[in-house]
Amino acid sequence: MIIHIASIQGKLPLYESTLPYAAAKAGLINYSKGLSKEVAAKGVRILTVSPGWIMTDGSKRMMERISKSEAISIERATQSVMNALGGIPYGRPAMPEEVAELVIDGGTIPTV
Repeated sequence: MIIHIASIQGKLPLYESTLPYAAAKAGLINYSKGLSKEVAAKGVRILTVSPGWIMTDGSKRMMERISKSEAISIERATQSVMNALGGIPYGRPAMPEEVAELVIDGGTIPTV
Protein backbone atom coordinates (compact mmCIF):
# COMPACT_ATOMS: atom_id res chain seq x y z
CA MET A 1 0.00 0.00 0.00
CA ILE A 2 1.14 3.50 -0.82
CA ILE A 3 -0.33 6.38 1.17
CA HIS A 4 -0.17 9.94 -0.11
CA ILE A 5 -1.10 12.85 2.14
CA ALA A 6 -2.85 15.36 -0.06
CA SER A 7 -4.88 18.36 1.02
CA ILE A 8 -8.30 19.90 0.79
CA GLN A 9 -6.47 22.66 -1.06
CA GLY A 10 -6.06 20.34 -4.02
CA LYS A 11 -9.71 21.15 -4.67
CA LEU A 12 -10.20 24.34 -2.62
CA PRO A 13 -7.11 26.56 -2.96
CA LEU A 14 -6.55 29.68 -0.91
CA TYR A 15 -5.30 31.70 -3.86
CA GLU A 16 -4.11 34.65 -1.79
CA SER A 17 -1.57 32.68 0.21
CA THR A 18 -1.01 29.08 -0.83
CA LEU A 19 -1.54 28.71 -4.58
CA PRO A 20 1.74 26.83 -5.28
CA TYR A 21 0.98 24.40 -2.43
CA ALA A 22 -2.58 23.89 -3.69
CA ALA A 23 -1.34 23.24 -7.23
CA ALA A 24 1.15 20.66 -5.96
CA LYS A 25 -1.53 18.87 -3.95
CA ALA A 26 -3.91 18.86 -6.93
CA GLY A 27 -1.13 17.25 -8.94
CA LEU A 28 -0.56 14.66 -6.21
CA ILE A 29 -4.27 13.78 -6.14
CA ASN A 30 -4.35 13.24 -9.91
CA TYR A 31 -1.06 11.34 -9.87
CA SER A 32 -2.40 9.04 -7.15
CA LYS A 33 -5.57 8.34 -9.10
CA GLY A 34 -3.65 7.53 -12.27
CA LEU A 35 -1.08 5.42 -10.42
CA SER A 36 -3.80 3.44 -8.68
CA LYS A 37 -5.25 2.39 -12.02
CA GLU A 38 -1.81 1.29 -13.19
CA VAL A 39 -0.78 -0.78 -10.16
CA ALA A 40 -4.09 -2.11 -8.79
CA ALA A 41 -3.89 -5.22 -10.97
CA LYS A 42 -0.54 -5.99 -9.32
CA GLY A 43 -2.12 -5.90 -5.86
CA VAL A 44 -0.83 -2.45 -4.88
CA ARG A 45 -3.34 -0.12 -3.28
CA ILE A 46 -2.94 3.64 -3.45
CA LEU A 47 -4.63 5.67 -0.75
CA THR A 48 -4.83 9.44 -0.84
CA VAL A 49 -5.82 11.16 2.39
CA SER A 50 -6.93 14.80 2.31
CA PRO A 51 -7.35 15.62 5.98
CA GLY A 52 -8.22 19.28 5.72
CA TRP A 53 -6.27 21.97 7.47
CA ILE A 54 -3.47 20.72 9.73
CA MET A 55 -1.76 23.06 12.17
CA THR A 56 1.80 22.39 11.07
CA ASP A 57 4.78 24.67 11.62
CA GLY A 58 4.10 26.07 8.15
CA SER A 59 0.48 26.81 9.11
CA LYS A 60 1.65 28.55 12.27
CA ARG A 61 4.00 30.74 10.24
CA MET A 62 1.17 31.52 7.82
CA MET A 63 -1.04 32.59 10.76
CA GLU A 64 1.78 34.84 11.97
CA ARG A 65 2.12 36.43 8.50
CA ILE A 66 -1.65 37.00 8.23
CA SER A 67 -1.76 38.36 11.78
CA LYS A 68 1.04 40.79 11.10
CA SER A 69 -0.11 41.91 7.64
CA GLU A 70 -3.72 42.48 8.75
CA ALA A 71 -2.86 43.75 12.26
CA ILE A 72 -5.07 41.14 13.92
CA SER A 73 -4.49 38.46 16.54
CA ILE A 74 -3.31 34.94 15.68
CA GLU A 75 -6.72 33.70 16.82
CA ARG A 76 -8.52 36.04 14.39
CA ALA A 77 -6.15 35.05 11.60
CA THR A 78 -6.91 31.39 12.31
CA GLN A 79 -10.64 32.08 12.30
CA SER A 80 -10.36 33.97 9.00
CA VAL A 81 -8.69 30.98 7.35
CA MET A 82 -11.32 28.62 8.77
CA ASN A 83 -14.00 30.92 7.36
CA ALA A 84 -12.27 30.96 3.95
CA LEU A 85 -12.35 27.15 3.98
CA GLY A 86 -16.08 27.18 4.60
CA GLY A 87 -15.73 26.41 8.30
CA ILE A 88 -14.35 23.45 10.22
CA PRO A 89 -17.04 21.52 12.11
CA TYR A 90 -14.58 20.56 14.86
CA GLY A 91 -13.85 24.26 15.40
CA ARG A 92 -10.07 24.10 14.88
CA PRO A 93 -7.45 22.77 12.50
CA ALA A 94 -6.28 19.19 12.97
CA MET A 95 -3.00 18.46 14.69
CA PRO A 96 -0.37 16.37 12.85
CA GLU A 97 -0.63 13.60 15.46
CA GLU A 98 -4.35 13.24 14.80
CA VAL A 99 -3.79 12.73 11.09
CA ALA A 100 -1.01 10.21 11.77
CA GLU A 101 -3.33 8.23 14.05
CA LEU A 102 -6.03 8.19 11.39
CA VAL A 103 -3.65 6.96 8.69
CA ILE A 104 -2.10 4.31 10.95
CA ASP A 105 -5.34 2.78 12.27
CA GLY A 106 -7.67 3.67 9.40
CA GLY A 107 -10.08 5.41 11.74
CA THR A 108 -10.86 2.18 13.60
CA ILE A 109 -10.03 3.50 17.07
CA PRO A 110 -11.98 6.64 17.96
CA THR A 111 -9.92 9.41 19.55
CA VAL A 112 -10.97 12.69 21.06
